[in-house]
Amino acid sequence: MAVLKQQENKLKIKNVIFTKSYTGFYFDDQAAIKMGALSDGLDYIGSPVTPGFTKIRQAGEAVSIQLVLEDGSVGYGDCTAVQYSGAAGRDPLFLADEAIVFLENKIKPLLLNEDVNGFKKLAEKYDHLIIDGNRLHTAVRYGITQAFLSATAAYQKLTMAEIIRNEYGIEDDHYEAVPVFSQSGDDRYTNADKMIIKEAPVLPHALINNVEKKLGKKGELLKEYVVWLRNRIINLRTNPSYSPILHIDTYGTIGVAFNYNVEKIVKYLEELNDIASPFHLRIEGPVDSGDRTSTMQYLRDITKMLDEKDIDVEIVADEWCNTLEDIIYFADNRAGHMLQIKTPDLGGINNTVEAILYCQEAKIGAYCGGTCNETDISSHVSMNVAVACKADQTLGKPGMGVDEAIMLCVNEINRVCALANSRNK
Repeated sequence: MAVLKQQENKLKIKNVIFTKSYTGFYFDDQAAIKMGALSDGLDYIGSPVTPGFTKIRQAGEAVSIQLVLEDGSVGYGDCTAVQYSGAAGRDPLFLADEAIVFLENKIKPLLLNEDVNGFKKLAEKYDHLIIDGNRLHTAVRYGITQAFLSATAAYQKLTMAEIIRNEYGIEDDHYEAVPVFSQSGDDRYTNADKMIIKEAPVLPHALINNVEKKLGKKGELLKEYVVWLRNRIINLRTNPSYSPILHIDTYGTIGVAFNYNVEKIVKYLEELNDIASPFHLRIEGPVDSGDRTSTMQYLRDITKMLDEKDIDVEIVADEWCNTLEDIIYFADNRAGHMLQIKTPDLGGINNTVEAILYCQEAKIGAYCGGTCNETDISSHVSMNVAVACKADQTLGKPGMGVDEAIMLCVNEINRVCALANSRNK
């Protein structure tokens, strides 16, 4: 593999700097929203039910890490957690002030003893680190390992994508763009227009997280939306060959609406598929039954029945598919045609790399995902991971504004591919 020579020398981490940062969105109490919390502008009315929350919606927080090396190079990483923290088996709400105290006292002294000359070994060490009897919060592991990758890339003067291919033995000198899935949030109409105008390859997300308000008691509201979306693409596109994948996240509402009856769910998905034609349809999270095992079983059975009936709808697993072990469990049981590898939930980004590669080995679609509640730094790192591992799609993040996420992610992907490919000419 050209240019990707491992550095033999080492550089010590000279200083570690932590700062409190904003994320691109909010922390939301998913349980309270599913219980029918009323919207009040951008806020929600009611009391939170998930431990750690003081409001149903509160500002997203992150901790930025800067690793300063002896030669002056700096590695950057952001500790951040998903929008729906504390839900579906995830780690609890991540609060920056508390985290900085922990990082300064417990982690900084360890980091100042480390040498940087590679990513994988350091990432695995800190991803499995036990402090005071506990593994580090997923957000902390996420941010520290981003910083290791960034520092290694700065030291070796390569892109982060090249570092990953080199250290994980991905033998391909050519770097290609990965399709970016753009997410709309609640503004599923205006934001869909933005995606269509910019020819997003996968859209719109749509945030179908409430049966009565967004799905319909018999799924009728989602049907109406898919009709609108299909027609809007056809009417608004300027290039007749533009044919995006329709990827709609339903947050388990389909299972609720059809009382977890697999045959009825599959029938409904077939009807949605007919409505979406000629566009390919992906449905994320049709069922969330409240625990990992039964959610996996429902998704496995739905996937199997769709395949047996030759219904061209892809199921995407999300809830309860949080860790590398979960990814392996869902992939081995074929619980979905595609698995969202939700980067902050996996902790160390070394786990995201392993998860993508495992899905490819299992012939399951690998979606290098994440959350709207990330940062520019974590999004840039995720794009490098997606490109390096040749994921089937990646998530446009952070935020729900569409334009900003498309710009940030697509531009980073294009820069990385162009620079890495220029070394192989």
